[in-house]
Amino acid sequence: MKRIVWLLIFIIYLIPAHGIAEKIVLRYHSFLPLLHSSNSQFVKSWAERLNEESNGELVVEMYTSMQLGGKPPQLVDQVRDGVVDVIWTVAGYTPGRFPRLEVFDLPFMSATALATSQASHEFAETLGKEDLVEYKVLAVHVHAPGTIHTKKDLITSIEDFNGLKLRGPTRAITKLLAGLGATPVGMPVPQVAPSLSKGVIDGMVVPWEVMPSFKLHELTKAHTEVSGDRGLYTTPFLFLMNKSRYDSLSNEHKKIIDRNSGIELAKIAGQLWDDMEVPARKLAEQAGGQFFQLSGDSLKRIKLVGEKMTEAWILSANKNGLNGKKLVEEAQTLIKKYENK
Repeated sequence: MKRIVWLLIFIIYLIPAHGIAEKIVLRYHSFLPLLHSSNSQFVKSWAERLNEESNGELVVEMYTSMQLGGKPPQLVDQVRDGVVDVIWTVAGYTPGRFPRLEVFDLPFMSATALATSQASHEFAETLGKEDLVEYKVLAVHVHAPGTIHTKKDLITSIEDFNGLKLRGPTRAITKLLAGLGATPVGMPVPQVAPSLSKGVIDGMVVPWEVMPSFKLHELTKAHTEVSGDRGLYTTPFLFLMNKSRYDSLSNEHKKIIDRNSGIELAKIAGQLWDDMEVPARKLAEQAGGQFFQLSGDSLKRIKLVGEKMTEAWILSANKNGLNGKKLVEEAQTLIKKYENK
């Protein structure tokens, strides 16, 4: 009997104390809704892999739509300062914070999300590394080339931009819209739907994939795309972890995170963002949208505006102590590299 009692004591006290590891909770924060694919597919799948490979020891708690407070531009500070452990956000929501990565915001730079995501991640590990020294970088990637959407006026030429109030996601794109004759309005994507409804803006530039999450395909009826192998624009997304939090983990847990980070994760993201475009565009078709594809002389004139903007960006980068031309050339070279893989 005494042996049984001692055995029970051993099971109750010794095994939990020495045989079961403590769970490590990582708090994730993002501005997009839980149902958006960035969260429901990309981050959730990443979190599940961490949990499975750590035998349940790494647990990611997902807080979306800014549930933990603050505004989208504050996410990079929240993760840097340890308010949260992991974030996913748009680099361009904090203008000037990531000056080298801004090269991927430039007009007619982007190819597919798959190629450009891998290019942007390699760039972030090499020429753009200094932009992200304060963080543990999980992945840098981009969305598929963005499209122009308006409430009613279909854009078929450069003249059609005149007088339109159009939302732009980043500093580079708002400058492009201004160069085309529009009145640019910078704002994070969660503000777009109410701004359209209230008449604050006439339209916006976004990729197709983000539209269903905010029902933007129901609020805009005119959609203008760009022909050719380079899109109008894209923008880098940052999937980042607090550096101190990462450093505090065991070597085994670090290895798990490292296995699920880097260029391969950027590749997964790029393919996912390309794949999301088709079903999202179909929703706009079903909502009775009008469509136009810019090509020929109209596209050439818009590209000339883009080229002038790129030249101005290079000069500005040079004034800020960077080699603007080198940054542009390296981004273009990396995109071509991954297009050919």
